[in-house]
Amino acid sequence: MLVKKEDIHDIIPQRDPITLIHRLIKQEETFTTCEFDVEEGHLFVKNNSLSPAGLVENIAQTAAGRMGYHYMLKNEKPPVGFIGAVSKLEIHDRPKVGEVVTTTVTVKSEVFNITLIVGESFVGDKKMAQCEMKIVINEEA
Repeated sequence: MLVKKEDIHDIIPQRDPITLIHRLIKQEETFTTCEFDVEEGHLFVKNNSLSPAGLVENIAQTAAGRMGYHYMLKNEKPPVGFIGAVSKLEIHDRPKVGEVVTTTVTVKSEVFNITLIVGESFVGDKKMAQCEMKIVINEEA
């Protein structure tokens, strides 16, 4: 484990109640894996399950964790990123309270300040969601 739950806010700008990653598990040049514990009472939990919007935001925060960890290693403040577009979104199921969501983000391309990623979320071996996402980095913020 590279970043524990108590330190996750060192690498992402999101704060409770919308934090949707708890641990950064693996980081390579173009690949990142994070985990999220689905907790009762979370803002994105409805009817005992993580909402589709929560799944999308979980993927976005995994991408933010990738960038934040990269900058943390250089002792620099990470730039702020925004979701520019979501495409090819598929929601297969909704994780339940008490389950751990494992999300991977793979970089497909980076051009100027735009990164195209593929995100996939699982509970165990069962795929919950997948999408492509364009992340726009605001390097002036």
